[in-house]
Amino acid sequence: MGKTWLWLPAFILWQIILPTEAAITIGGGVGINIGNVGGGGGGGGGGGGVWIGGGINDSPTSPSGPAKLSSVYTALQAWKSAITDDPLGILKTWVGSDVCAYRGVFCADPQGGADSAEPVVAGIDLNHANLQGILVRELSVLVDISVLHLNSNRFSGTVPDTFKDLYSLQELDLSNNRFSGPFPIVTLYIPNLVYLDLRFNSFSGPVPEDLFNKGLDAIFLNNNQFEGELPQNLGNSPASVINLANNKLSGNIPASFGFMSSKLKEILLLNNQLTGCIPEGVGLFSEMQVFDVSRNSLMGHLPDTISCLSDIEVLNLAHNKLSGELPDLVCSLRSLLNLTVAYNFFSGFSQECSKLLFRNAGFDFSLNCIPGKNMQRPQPECSVIPGGGLNCLRIPSVEPLVCGALLGNLEVNLTSSSSLSSSP
Repeated sequence: MGKTWLWLPAFILWQIILPTEAAITIGGGVGINIGNVGGGGGGGGGGGGVWIGGGINDSPTSPSGPAKLSSVYTALQAWKSAITDDPLGILKTWVGSDVCAYRGVFCADPQGGADSAEPVVAGIDLNHANLQGILVRELSVLVDISVLHLNSNRFSGTVPDTFKDLYSLQELDLSNNRFSGPFPIVTLYIPNLVYLDLRFNSFSGPVPEDLFNKGLDAIFLNNNQFEGELPQNLGNSPASVINLANNKLSGNIPASFGFMSSKLKEILLLNNQLTGCIPEGVGLFSEMQVFDVSRNSLMGHLPDTISCLSDIEVLNLAHNKLSGELPDLVCSLRSLLNLTVAYNFFSGFSQECSKLLFRNAGFDFSLNCIPGKNMQRPQPECSVIPGGGLNCLRIPSVEPLVCGALLGNLEVNLTSSSSLSSSP
């Protein structure tokens, strides 16, 4: 199955230590993240692997020029002093002024520098080191660092506001730690950041709207305690993958979702507290491969526009309150590998959906209200269908759906709906 991230653990080391003039240049939309899920962190699984998306530029050059290794030495020693437990002995090598010899620290020749130029610290990878401590303000000296990978440790506290000075930083992985407090707004001011991984921590409060206006290619906020409604500009993000699963987010999926971007390949909103309808705009994501909104309280019928998800491989709608018949158009999607609609209130599906069972595609329709099928809800549960008052009940169109003309039609419908709702 085509994914937006693959697992190639050696890539970062090759990329950083390769002694070329453009060392640590990450081009063509390739992002790196070493390490497997698990470890001694905040309780679940941190990131890992290589994600292949879009929008990563060549390594930027700090406006202030390369950092002197003497300044980096001072900063790393300050950080070492703030680390209270090092069970694997990682920091025993952090002795002396040769920071390039420190375990987990990777140096490279400065971009465009002379042969005699002093190397710069281009990356730090302390994934799965099980370190306990905090991040310190002095780390802002690392203006040449392109990747900072700290997943599966026991770091706590917050992200220092001085991180906004990390001009070259493109990847920040703080997953599977013990960070807490509100969303670290400072990450939105790191000018060249394209990969943000905060999953498996204890961040809480609302998700800021500005997150989806920033040029990030990968956003991982899953398995925290974020709450409040999804920002209305969710669809503005140019990201190829957005994971907001396993939080406490509520409200509707924004009606404008899908109107601003077509680059999204994976969105995971599972296990939140979302209500309302699945918006028609979801069909505009022609490159979408994974759409998972399971374990929420979504109601109404599926929009026909889902049939425009020509690249969709995993469609998980389980554990909601969706109803109506499962459309032929959805079941006939050519790339579909797994369709899960279990634990809803669907009343039937047609022959095209039955064919999924014979083409090696997963199809779970258990615990619905489909007559004549096994493992369905008891009839009393099907007597009252949730969401009967919603305006997203599907009315099949007499005209075939033309996906290429979808954007214009939906924009007209959305404008009309907005006008009606705002009129006295």
